[in-house]
Amino acid sequence: MRAAIQAQLSAFFPPALVQELLDAHAEAKRNFYLGGLRLSEVEGGRFCEAAFRMLEHATAGAHTPLGMRLGTDRLIGQLAQIPAGSAPESIRLHIPRALRIVYDIRNKRDVAHLADGIDPNLQDATIVIAVLDWILAELIRLYHGVSPNDATVMVEMIVARNAPVVQEFQGFPKVLRPGLPAGDVVLILLYQRGSKGATLLELLEWVRPSMRGNLRRTLDRLVDERAFAHSSGTRYYITRTGERSVEERKLLDP
Repeated sequence: MRAAIQAQLSAFFPPALVQELLDAHAEAKRNFYLGGLRLSEVEGGRFCEAAFRMLEHATAGAHTPLGMRLGTDRLIGQLAQIPAGSAPESIRLHIPRALRIVYDIRNKRDVAHLADGIDPNLQDATIVIAVLDWILAELIRLYHGVSPNDATVMVEMIVARNAPVVQEFQGFPKVLRPGLPAGDVVLILLYQRGSKGATLLELLEWVRPSMRGNLRRTLDRLVDERAFAHSSGTRYYITRTGERSVEERKLLDP
């Protein structure tokens, strides 16, 4: 999926910028999943550097080279002055303003947090990741010719959740914490699978032999009692509540 998106965007933008954008997005998401909140914000800034240049290229036919200082305020103003109808509103207005939010969090918020009882890094990293996802989905929508919903699904599919507690052997994901209960093992496996989910037969193969007899009951409890998972009838998927539980309880650490 990433290769297809990269090829499509590279037909409209310089390939080096597309590569930088997708690499920064993937690294920001990976750090966020693993609790590296400050690193997610750093990668958000790197994403902005590529995205601003892509907007510059889309509207002016050239862009500030990577490594050279980019006047983002000037560029945002120039994009806003483009006549309506000459470029999509997302290019003129929405994406630049969204990038400004990420840029300001990256550059200014870290030194101005107040001791208000809320972890500001989680707060900030959460909005950074949401904005990065939206911007990438919007670029895919505009230059891939798909609906907003399809674009969002494509963004979700290109980022794999790589849990350190899982090691894959020729496609077999092995959970490296043998003392965990069946429910947690299943959640970790579903977390690793992300939007691909897993079938009952796959989970039966991947869990420990002692867990197989009651696996369907374990799954029913995760789906019906805790809302940590969802069943489509043929596949199981982790929910946002399940993802949050895995991350907060630090089940990803080996």
